Amino acid sequence: MLDFDVQRCGRKCAKTDREFQPGETFYSVLIPQDAEIVRCDFAPEAWEGPPENAVGWWKAQLPEANAKRANWAPNDVMLEYFERLQGQAEAADVCYVVALLMARRRIARLEETQRDDSGREVLVLFCPQTESEYRVPVVVPDAARAREIQDELTRLLLVGHESSRDGRN
Repeated sequence: MLDFDVQRCGRKCAKTDREFQPGETFYSVLIPQDAEIVRCDFAPEAWEGPPENAVGWWKAQLPEANAKRANWAPNDVMLEYFERLQGQAEAADVCYVVALLMARRRIARLEETQRDDSGREVLVLFCPQTESEYRVPVVVPDAARAREIQDELTRLLLVGHESSRDGRN
């Protein structure tokens, strides 16, 4: 079983040591270091893409100082959405991203990574709430598709986001 805590954003670039400003976009990457997984944050000008050994990476934005914090939908809602995505070939990349989000939010835990019969990497997740095991093919979206998925998940699962308040659910 892989179980690790992800540190919060250090609010400065790991490469240049420059502090991030509120509202600024930055990149985060998780990399193995000795027996731990370490988070490093990078300013856009210092980002060269994730290293080969990266466990995962994402693009984020430092919140504005006076920004109202949005909250994710309840765990049950996210889990139900994830279960509906299971087995839908056209949504495999979304399912993978939601699986990572559920692991980060501790809705499910990443037990191991395996290879299926065709050699494709598969995450094995366990959800204590449902006592279910899920096998999720690793389908890493390209940058444009990742933005689309992020927008979709924000619209569907983030409570307090603009689209949730203005009725465009």
